[in-house]
Amino acid sequence: MKDGFLKAAALSPALRVADCAYNVRQITDALRKAAARGVKLAVFPEFCLTGYTCGDLFLQRTLQTGALDALSTLLDETKALDVVTLVGLPLLVHGKLYNCAAVLCRGQLLGIVPKTYLPNYGEFYEKRHFIPGMREPECIELAGQETLIGTNLLFACKQLPAFVLAAEVCEDLWVPAPPSTEMALAGATVILNPSASDEIIGKADYRRSLISNQSARLYCAYAYADASEGESTTDMVFAGENLVYENGSKLAATKLLTCDMAVADVDLDRLVSERRRSTTWTRADDAPEATIVEFSFEGMLAEEPVLRDALDIDRVFPRAPFVPADHGDLAGRCETILNLQTAGLKTRLAHTGTKAAVIGLSGGLDSTLALLVTVRAFDALGLPRTGITAVSMPGFGTTHRTKSNAESLARDLGVSFREVSIHTAVEQHFKDIEHDSAVQDVTYENSQARERTQILMDLANQAGGFVIGTGDLSELALGWATYNGDHMSMYAVNASVPKTLVRHLVRYAADVFGGRIAEVLLDILDTPVSPELLPPTGDGEIAQKTEDLVGPYELHDYFLYYLLRFGFEPGKIYRMALKSFEGVYDAKTVHTWLRTFYRRFFAQQFKRSCLPDGPKVGSVTLSPRGDWRMPSDASSRLWLARIDALNPID
Repeated sequence: MKDGFLKAAALSPALRVADCAYNVRQITDALRKAAARGVKLAVFPEFCLTGYTCGDLFLQRTLQTGALDALSTLLDETKALDVVTLVGLPLLVHGKLYNCAAVLCRGQLLGIVPKTYLPNYGEFYEKRHFIPGMREPECIELAGQETLIGTNLLFACKQLPAFVLAAEVCEDLWVPAPPSTEMALAGATVILNPSASDEIIGKADYRRSLISNQSARLYCAYAYADASEGESTTDMVFAGENLVYENGSKLAATKLLTCDMAVADVDLDRLVSERRRSTTWTRADDAPEATIVEFSFEGMLAEEPVLRDALDIDRVFPRAPFVPADHGDLAGRCETILNLQTAGLKTRLAHTGTKAAVIGLSGGLDSTLALLVTVRAFDALGLPRTGITAVSMPGFGTTHRTKSNAESLARDLGVSFREVSIHTAVEQHFKDIEHDSAVQDVTYENSQARERTQILMDLANQAGGFVIGTGDLSELALGWATYNGDHMSMYAVNASVPKTLVRHLVRYAADVFGGRIAEVLLDILDTPVSPELLPPTGDGEIAQKTEDLVGPYELHDYFLYYLLRFGFEPGKIYRMALKSFEGVYDAKTVHTWLRTFYRRFFAQQFKRSCLPDGPKVGSVTLSPRGDWRMPSDASSRLWLARIDALNPID
């Protein structure tokens, strides 16, 4: 199934009311243009073969047969097109007239889905002409083919189990219980809606919210085609807003009052994954079964795949999936996250009656964020900030820059500050365990981290307070923490915040505070990420840069998000990353750090299995008591083998 991407389109060509021959030419031309762009699934507006605003002409047999002739023409014209297409037309069945959506592919009429809910209020009077569709399918002959008509039809691709589509027509979406709900629960991953929604003030926003919410509830893709130019303006104006959504997110939209097509690559693999992880995604025991209509692309899959991989699509995924792209949204997101972190710590402090907190303040990003959260929690509880003790613990790698920033930040925030050097204690420890201090290995580094943790724990005992953890989600994923060192605390406020988001939270805080505090925070942001466990360079600069050792955090956060949130295969994540980071990292670099990520992620689970408590603030977390439960001795061989087989080319 490649990476599971299906290119879908919603189209609104200009039409003429009651001119079926003209309309089918417009539809055919638009469909060919869509096919040339790789579209495999297309939906046109309600009554697109006739026009929606025909009024009592719908009752004329001439118009009804004209629509059938147009459908026959369309079937002939699309025999060579590998596109599943949905068009709207009036259809007379057993003497009754239905508002229908016809589903066709490569000249085959797959089925007819009649509209269930007919609006008969305001400017709409569909019950004057039509009756609601029948639920139980009936076999009819249409355009020289036998086919089924009914509201509970599902159309499933034989070769691609994830590609299952259903249709509902316009008003069906606007009712309390849309038919698409049952269809999705029965297996549909894509919902098509041919619509004729006239435009009035405020309606567009409401329409988008309906589609967004329905696609989110159903874990589905939702393509909506709206009537546009050419419909009668006697009483209404149709704006032709075509939309493609996926699980609540808008992928493509046309501007109002245009005849454009909305084209997007929907991720069926993601939708299937979302349904799989949700235990509430289940049908009622007494829910009626849908009727499955299978279709095939006539062996064309090998020549032109229906589902594509990430390198062959137009869609580009954001480099920072944890971070909103819109600056306005980002500010709101930052405030919400800080509030959640604050609420978690506030509740824990109040529950335990604790009025003191101890934080190891290094002058780095994570400890800075932890201090900002702790200050907010103390303010919320009405506790003096002096009850917070920020501890600087200079070691062999501490630089003047980070030490100075830590002291300045503590002073400007009004918290207590204390400096406890670890040099003597660690040197004595080296003597005790007979370690050569000239050997700057993992023992050399971790001894410092564990000494600092011991100091913090003992100071917390002295004050009757809590040690506030500073480690973030990215470090937990990579195991970039010293076991029983900075890995441990009494409450870990940053445990579900990835490094890429930590940066934005600190920058947001700088904007809020302004003045001297902002100056310090901005310099902290400009400081290389480092545990500072190795001696500085000759000019006093940081020698040990984390991203030089484990890789860029923006890549690792990208890998982490798509691994945990959707369970994607390593190959899919790799190909997505190549597109997202094009011009930033070459294929070899992405491949190298992807392998590093998976290797460390599996090897370091034992550290995550005994994490301290901490608040969940986003959709991804590694708490062993919450979102991620994994044996510490699970093998990474299968995942690494998939990565090794990728054979990256620069």
